[in-house]
Amino acid sequence: MIKKKQSTQILLGPIPPALIACGNKKENNIITLAWVGVVNSSPPMISAAVRPNRHSHDIIRDTGEFSVNLPRADQVDLSDGCGTLSGRDLDKFEHFNLTAVRGTLEHAPLIDECPVSLECKVEKTLELGSHTLFLGRVVSTYVSPDAIDDQGKIDFNRISLLGFCAGSYLGTKPLDRSIGYTKKKQD
Repeated sequence: MIKKKQSTQILLGPIPPALIACGNKKENNIITLAWVGVVNSSPPMISAAVRPNRHSHDIIRDTGEFSVNLPRADQVDLSDGCGTLSGRDLDKFEHFNLTAVRGTLEHAPLIDECPVSLECKVEKTLELGSHTLFLGRVVSTYVSPDAIDDQGKIDFNRISLLGFCAGSYLGTKPLDRSIGYTKKKQD
């Protein structure tokens, strides 16, 4: 099969459209970013790429903190709104009726309505051109009790996380597979 050539569009996905919360002494803000990913396991680290002209950019740069909050598929309006409306113009927590809760970080809040939240401290910043890449060490992870099964594990069928690829939102549904299932079948 010959694939049709696309422009230089980045077609890596689906990926989570993460709600990145940040704050300082004056305000809290939320930005939706699809360019977020795991970059290291020990210590656990996440990358978040933010355009320098975005309102959250300077807040994250100045405080060295952010939280990554994963929305459910039914929170697509929230995710889109936090990515297209500017925190310069409105308080997104108030506008979307969200609850900012404190974890262990001094400045960056968690979004209580999201089923999974990770607190991150910026370890390194890289200026890449169109974006600044913040590398954050995960210092705490929070999971909503309604996402936990009877064995104490996360049941992703209960929370149906939102996905994103090439400008479109996707609903996600876990498969009945876990890492290493191929090898387990051989044993």
